[in-house]
Amino acid sequence: MSPSSEHRRILDDPEFRSLVLTRDRLSTALTVVMLAVYFGFIALVAWGRGVIGADIGGGFTAGVPIGIGVILFSIILTALYVRWANVRYDALVDRVRRDLGEGHGS
Repeated sequence: MSPSSEHRRILDDPEFRSLVLTRDRLSTALTVVMLAVYFGFIALVAWGRGVIGADIGGGFTAGVPIGIGVILFSIILTALYVRWANVRYDALVDRVRRDLGEGHGS
C-alpha cells in the first residue's frame, strides 16, 4: 500500500521530519542513559559485592540506597521527558499540524 499524496506531503514536510528526529534523538538518549544506570547497578551487584554489601548502619547495606537511587533516577528521567513533551513537543506537534492544515479534529 503506497502512501497517499496527503501522507507523502506530511512525511516530506521539513518541520515534521525535524519533529520526528528531535523526538527520536531524545528518546534514544534517555533510553541509553537509563540502560547504563540499570545495567551499571546490575554489574555492581555481580562484581562489586564489597561495595554494594558494605554496611552503612542500622542493618542496611549500601545496595539499599543505591537501588532506591536507580528507581528514583528512572522516575526523575520520566518526569523530565514528560515535562519536555508537554512544553516543547506538544507545541511543535501543534505547529506542524497547523502548518499542514491538520489542526481540525485530530
